[in-house]
Amino acid sequence: MNLLVGIPALNESATIQDVVRRIPRQIEGVEEVTIVVVDDGSTDRTGDLAREAGATVLRHPQNSGVGVAFQTMVRHALAVRADLLVTLDGDGQFNPEDIAKLIAPIVEERALVCTASRFRDASLVPTMPWVKKWGNRQVANLVNMLTGHRYADVSCGFRAYHREALLRLTVYHSFTYTHETFLDLAAKKVPIVEVPLVVRGTREFGKSKIASSVLRYGARTAKIMLLTYRDQAPLRLCAWMALPLVLIGVLLLVGSFLAFQHTGSWLKWAAFAGGAALGLAVLTLFFGFMADIATRLRRNQEEILYWLRRGVVDVPPRR
Repeated sequence: MNLLVGIPALNESATIQDVVRRIPRQIEGVEEVTIVVVDDGSTDRTGDLAREAGATVLRHPQNSGVGVAFQTMVRHALAVRADLLVTLDGDGQFNPEDIAKLIAPIVEERALVCTASRFRDASLVPTMPWVKKWGNRQVANLVNMLTGHRYADVSCGFRAYHREALLRLTVYHSFTYTHETFLDLAAKKVPIVEVPLVVRGTREFGKSKIASSVLRYGARTAKIMLLTYRDQAPLRLCAWMALPLVLIGVLLLVGSFLAFQHTGSWLKWAAFAGGAALGLAVLTLFFGFMADIATRLRRNQEEILYWLRRGVVDVPPRR
């Protein structure tokens, strides 16, 4: 297996060289290890220092977001025919020596995606502000509800992807990719395994480029998950939206009918509002059915894209 280690980095000059140098070059089950740093528009010497440490540097001319940096890594991994892609941050929060543990389920053919879990093993939970622990738990609960799986940590960026998973993956958003990949790959029945690992709970230098504001991070993450869920299961989403309208409509109509039974006079406002609520519910379900048709077409397009990628990636280059 050929392993590509991808590191998205933005102004990480204090730690990037140490992270690159600590990545093991010899791993059991892996023939070759390549390191790629995606410099996402850094204004310091992050790219130069990473190159000096032995990494290949792909530079974005301006800051595009960690989601775009991840997409750059995926495209590069497919282009160079890497069998595995491991992603970790350039701030030193993850231990590069744990890469062997992280990829073990993939090497043993038990999974196609492995993600480091900070909360699966209670003895390994890192020290971090309570609000971040609470936020991570709520995000995991939401992803679990949307996917029907049970994950303890869906926000950790220390992950390993088999090429087959990368060929299946479709990511759109620029802000972050961690939750979107869970929703996308889980919907495509790609096996995902959590690997409990020790992770530093806070940065040693600077502050997080993604989660520096908990409220902003939560709002943008919720938006990404909602849009991803809309793309994967629009009919189910519309059904959940229509349900309270149906309940309100039925209650209002029943109330109007009971008033007629007791007084002989309809509550016109209740009857009108109840009918309007039921009408909105029907309209919402109609849009859900239309969106579901579009989703089926998109899945067919993604299947075509998968086979096109396989054709491009798996055909040996001409000599």
